[in-house]
Amino acid sequence: MDFHTEFKPLTVQPQEIEERSFEMITEELGAHDFTEEQYPVVQRVIHASADFELGRSLRFHPNAIRAGVEAIRSGRIVVADVQMVQVGISKPRLAQFGGEVKVYISDSDVMEEAKRLNTTRAIISMRKAAREADGAIYAIGNAPTALLELIRMVKEGEAKPSLIVGVPVGFVSAAESKDELLKLDIPFITNIGRKGGSPVAVAAVNALSLLAVK
Repeated sequence: MDFHTEFKPLTVQPQEIEERSFEMITEELGAHDFTEEQYPVVQRVIHASADFELGRSLRFHPNAIRAGVEAIRSGRIVVADVQMVQVGISKPRLAQFGGEVKVYISDSDVMEEAKRLNTTRAIISMRKAAREADGAIYAIGNAPTALLELIRMVKEGEAKPSLIVGVPVGFVSAAESKDELLKLDIPFITNIGRKGGSPVAVAAVNALSLLAVK
């Protein structure tokens, strides 16, 4: 059998592929308890991860979507924990409102302070963000230590985020950091368990920015 003659590449437009993907997600997800305003975030997270279990595990503070959209429309900074999150977020949509994405983890002063204190750059980067980006949206997809530090600062009044998208992936403290985030009475988007990651954080923020431009 000549396998080379059997494969036929798709010729449809990217927009058509995305629309069909979203239709398939809705069909396969079936009944759910997400609200109409939350569902676009769930849909894009599943689209980015192809993981329905992850999508179903998402949790939203009641004011999360409204707070996120308002923050974007107000030009608030989006703070990413790592460069992978920064790269994936749509800058042009944020720029329409004067917003931008910042990541501090590789700043020289952050690296020096982390070495001096014998702690992680993720922790120090959150401290710097809290000083420089009041009212920011925090998008944390990689570092549980960043999320735990941000939670600590919120509790102690050192940080005042507009929204925390806390979806770090991993085995050490990832699930636990999200459990702690669920206890905060400020807007958040998170999920249950070890799954998550930079693409999930990116998908959530991009979903919010799409809602903001509507």
